[in-house]
Amino acid sequence: MSKALTCFNCTAFLGVRVVSSGSLQQVVTAVKDNLDDKDLTRLLIFDDSTGKPIDVDFRGKTDDVLKRLGEQFGVLSGSEVNHQPTQKVGRPKLGVVSGEVTLMPRHWEWLKSQPGGASVTLRKLIDEARHAGEKQSNIRDSQEATHNFMTAMAGNFHHYEEALRALYACDLDRFYHFIDDWAPDIRNHIKRLAVSAFSEEN
Repeated sequence: MSKALTCFNCTAFLGVRVVSSGSLQQVVTAVKDNLDDKDLTRLLIFDDSTGKPIDVDFRGKTDDVLKRLGEQFGVLSGSEVNHQPTQKVGRPKLGVVSGEVTLMPRHWEWLKSQPGGASVTLRKLIDEARHAGEKQSNIRDSQEATHNFMTAMAGNFHHYEEALRALYACDLDRFYHFIDDWAPDIRNHIKRLAVSAFSEEN
């Protein structure tokens, strides 16, 4: 069985109700075992990381469905899985890589005056920038996943557009207010998808 089917979580909806949640393999197996063909035609399975629906062909037995999904999502070849880059002999053993940095004299003077010197200060600045960038990236990813799911499952709900505006404005209180009377399973799933969409200040 493809590891791709167990490496990300998804949630299955039948109408406005959650019927299964877990890895794609778990969800497909559960719904295939517990729902009839009529229900399966109305079932929607969403990737929890993107909020997008996953196209699943439920024809045949469970193994047939999982096999097709494994082919759909693909598996790494043995050479890709087992390949390890050749490690060079000698330094740098700690992953330190030398390179050239071009700065104005005033930049070098400031760096050299910092505790630990230029190298330590540059590494700290880069780590801080990376952390800030990752935080913003997480917010954007969460907003996008929430938007995708809301569009698919709540596009005709009352206050849909207002909720979207609150989502992108990072206004948690207003966002929760606008989705408060939505179908419980849909509302709760939206809250899970949006957990990283709001900055800590909010």
